[in-house]
Amino acid sequence: MVAIDANDARPGTKLLIDGELYNVVERAHHKPGKGGAFVKFKLKGLRTGKVIDQTVRAGTTMEQADIINQTMQYVYQENDQFIFMDLQTYEQMPVPASVVGDAAQYLIENTDVQVTLYEGQVIGLQLPPKMDFTVIETIDDAVRGNTATNVTKDAKIETGLIVQVPMFVKTGEKIRISTEDGKYIERA
Repeated sequence: MVAIDANDARPGTKLLIDGELYNVVERAHHKPGKGGAFVKFKLKGLRTGKVIDQTVRAGTTMEQADIINQTMQYVYQENDQFIFMDLQTYEQMPVPASVVGDAAQYLIENTDVQVTLYEGQVIGLQLPPKMDFTVIETIDDAVRGNTATNVTKDAKIETGLIVQVPMFVKTGEKIRISTEDGKYIERA
């Protein structure tokens, strides 16, 4: 652990508070007319996802968590474990499905992701903001000419995820999807 002054804890800083890991989402320094200055934090739990508010006196020493962000490659899934490979050592690391979460619906073999490690354990991962996928099936729900607005249809991509795409997208085409909200962006 590294000690950090509360005044220096900016958004993105990882803190260890009462044995729990938190990410600083917002920070505000307040100096009232009377009394000492204080710092208000909005913190998000890295393991729980719970958001809390914390207020401390300015100058308070806090514990900064020793977090490592590392690029790893997704290799395969085995039962409820997702196997990632360290690109420097080629060592494989199993990650539980509970940690992968919703990112599982975008994982295809050989995808590079940012993995967050704390004390040698994976506590989170971040996908690229946009990824390309092959459409394996489309379902035509609307008939051309019968609508006045942009027409979409369901398309199943190679991971099994169903996304809304424009009518012109056909089976076998590559499309680009936002991994943040799962929406179609463009043809790849």
